[in-house]
Amino acid sequence: MPDPRVRTEDLTGKARIRNAAMDLYSQYGEDRTSMRAIAAEAGVNVGLLVHHFKNKDGIREAVEELVVAYFREAIRAVPSEGSPREVTGARDAAVERMLESHPAVVNYLRRALLDPAEPRGHLLERLTELTKDEAAKARESGTMPGHSRESTQVVSIIVRQLGRLFLQPMVDTMWDQLAGPDETEDDKPVLIVAVRDVPSSE
Repeated sequence: MPDPRVRTEDLTGKARIRNAAMDLYSQYGEDRTSMRAIAAEAGVNVGLLVHHFKNKDGIREAVEELVVAYFREAIRAVPSEGSPREVTGARDAAVERMLESHPAVVNYLRRALLDPAEPRGHLLERLTELTKDEAAKARESGTMPGHSRESTQVVSIIVRQLGRLFLQPMVDTMWDQLAGPDETEDDKPVLIVAVRDVPSSE
């Protein structure tokens, strides 16, 4: 699966700045990361940040686009052959593998979507739009059922792909506290996150 960080254009100073910003934001958050720190991490001067992005809003937009690119590459790497259940499962698995391979993406998602101190940005909107577009293509090709409402399908996909990511740490913490001496990881409760479509009232 191609890594959006290391394409040919990512050899440029602009891409190095974006990559450095995502790494630092994922560790410390946007508020605690200065433009000077990003420049130092990228090996450039602050003037180049201003030249390419103008300000931190521009840097954030570039980082959000990179995160969405990770999801896009993971989804599109999955062949569209197979039953709707097989294709859907393969796409979810591809996203899960991508997230496991890129902890900076995971940490950035958690900060950007869950941290009440950082409500800025449009990452969720970008991910929703990507998922909506990919779901529409899947319905047209017959690899996604067309009987469910589009809105429910899109919400369900995002909740499946991100819900475990956000809730698993809570499960792990509770399990560490509650597990008895004879219980192993295999005994840990399985976390399942799903959305149910509510039929419209007649």
